[in-house]
Amino acid sequence: MFFFTIRRVISAVLVLLASSFLVFALCAVSFDPLSKYYNLNPRPPQAFFDNLRVQLGLDDNFFVRYWHWLTGVLTGDFGQTVNGTPVSDQLPGRVLVTGRMILLAVLLAVVLAIVVGVIGAVRQYKPSDYTFTFIAYLLIALPTFWFAALLKEFVAGGINDLFGSQVLYTIGEETPGLRLYATGWELWSDRLGHLILPTVSLALLSFAAWSRFQRAAMLDVLGSDYLRLARAKGLTYRRTVIKHGLRNALIPLTTVVALGIGTLFGGAIITERVFVWHGMGEYLLNDGIGNNDINVVLGWLLVSATAVVLLNLVADLLYAVLDPRIRLA
Repeated sequence: MFFFTIRRVISAVLVLLASSFLVFALCAVSFDPLSKYYNLNPRPPQAFFDNLRVQLGLDDNFFVRYWHWLTGVLTGDFGQTVNGTPVSDQLPGRVLVTGRMILLAVLLAVVLAIVVGVIGAVRQYKPSDYTFTFIAYLLIALPTFWFAALLKEFVAGGINDLFGSQVLYTIGEETPGLRLYATGWELWSDRLGHLILPTVSLALLSFAAWSRFQRAAMLDVLGSDYLRLARAKGLTYRRTVIKHGLRNALIPLTTVVALGIGTLFGGAIITERVFVWHGMGEYLLNDGIGNNDINVVLGWLLVSATAVVLLNLVADLLYAVLDPRIRLA
């Protein structure tokens, strides 16, 4: 297991380096830091543009620019925004805001996908299977922004009316100014109230697709010879399904979840817009693309790529736990 982990870590580092190169190349051809000066009236003289290109290092070779940026990132320096503030001062707070929503959404979606997938496979063609199938396809068909808006408009209002107080919040990741005087449970309960709807919105749309993969994998396992052999040896049906069947059926789901992390980042951008969260999505759209700020976009893409690579590394290690034969592959 040790050498398997080392191999996977080295592979993840190489993939991350390749990703950083592709991210930089994509941004280098898509963004021009001087574009905001082209339409000024009066237009600055050519000497101004020449000096600025030298100052920003735009006259350097592409590989030199990439090396300078990469070495800066490795030391925690992501460059400066167009407003002159360091990107590294803004990224951590944004990552924490979006990260807690994505991590909780993944956990919730995986748990629901496993439970619903197993029930659907064990009770194939029963009313519960048809019900879960209908719900899954309905959620798959719903656009992210519309489903989030439905939760915001109807679910939040209904639950708040039921409890007679503000339980679910629909704007922001916390009440503005609350952290100035609140501590402990008061602050965390407020954040939890703001977190529920965005997390549920993001989790349910992912769970819908993942549950179908889990159901298909479980059906394939239930029809295998080794499960029939376990039943023939006298094991109970529940023990056979949970201990021998579920473990093998989780391998395809692990692959799907790892590959779906990138999609979750895209869904988080839309979800943050609907619920007015000040996270990575707002940072990308408003501060990065909106201001034509290459360093902000580079920082967002690199953080996203790192998260995807790390979670795929976790998936590789889970493969080895679920099926020890993979360690020898």
